[in-house]
Amino acid sequence: MSSSDRIEFSNDPGTWDPMDEVMAVQIGISNLNGIPVTIEVIDFQFMGGSMGSIVGEKITRLIEHAANQNNGFSVYGVWIHSQREKSPCVLLLGTRMQKGSLSLMQMAKISSALYDYQFNKKLFYVSILTSLTTGGVTTNFVMLGDIIVAEPNAYIAFAGKRYPKVQAAEYLFHKILFDLIVPRNLLKSVLSELFKLHAFFPLNQKSSKIK
Repeated sequence: MSSSDRIEFSNDPGTWDPMDEVMAVQIGISNLNGIPVTIEVIDFQFMGGSMGSIVGEKITRLIEHAANQNNGFSVYGVWIHSQREKSPCVLLLGTRMQKGSLSLMQMAKISSALYDYQFNKKLFYVSILTSLTTGGVTTNFVMLGDIIVAEPNAYIAFAGKRYPKVQAAEYLFHKILFDLIVPRNLLKSVLSELFKLHAFFPLNQKSSKIK
């Protein structure tokens, strides 16, 4: 799926509000079954989903936006009291890492933003591994999710297809590398239930839940 198709498939119709559209990779704010979320989607059509400095910058901006937002917006990502007003951050990842120094630096940059988001702000981050997810990202921010989800038959590895069987999502799931394998047609409902479990509710229910 292209990033635009995935956004349309995963979110409520008419709720997608993109950010920084002039830069590669799609990030923005949307609703998922009525729950406000911040979403980033990497598109394989852009350099095979490679993560360079621009991609790293956009992901960092999205995480920082989700961490600082107080009005109910916040995927690939939560708790109680005033923090209920913030929303989860979700990253849909089918990405690999370029091996240049500027690309590799993005891992530390994104991880630093996630540290503030997850540990200082106590917010919720979900990463979704699509095929293929490889390179340095698999040893870094991809695996920092509070909940890590993979699509069936996704190819997940650090390097190329050297051992296809042990780099398949189903094999890695049994090795406890991530939490769930979710078919694409069920992803939206599963994410919705995860968000509710972590005290995120649709906007029309939020006020009553807080009371």
